[in-house]
Amino acid sequence: MDKREAMGSWLSGPREALEQSGAEFGYRGEQLGLPESGPGSIARPGRRVGALAVDWALCLLIAYGLVTHGYDQATSNWALLIFFVLSVLTVGTIGSTPGKRLFGLRVVSEAGGRLGAGRVLARSVLLCLAVPALVWDRDGRGLHDRLARSVEVRI
Repeated sequence: MDKREAMGSWLSGPREALEQSGAEFGYRGEQLGLPESGPGSIARPGRRVGALAVDWALCLLIAYGLVTHGYDQATSNWALLIFFVLSVLTVGTIGSTPGKRLFGLRVVSEAGGRLGAGRVLARSVLLCLAVPALVWDRDGRGLHDRLARSVEVRI
């Protein structure tokens, strides 16, 4: 292995290096029985981050305009509370927040049905903590989704 190959494996990450050495991982969602692409497939990170940005902006706007009437530290705290309530209510009833709906995403259980109230609550609490959402498995699911036994899929 020359220096370029070593640097390339470092830049592309451990998954790419293992795949080049012959390891077979399959596609994201294969272990869960989901299709590789199209409706019902695992949501890609770009869509998930975009949906989260839309939801956070909406919550920040609500906190700014209706609760604090200006921007200060309390606005962010209220926005987090509004985000939690929005997540619990919308994911628990229709399976997606406004941002997820805009980006064509939905949250379902691993079995494919709707999430129960307890799992929606646990998922929302972990999502508001942020750290579990930043730790992903090889299917691209955050720790909050794994613990709630949920999957974010394309509509």
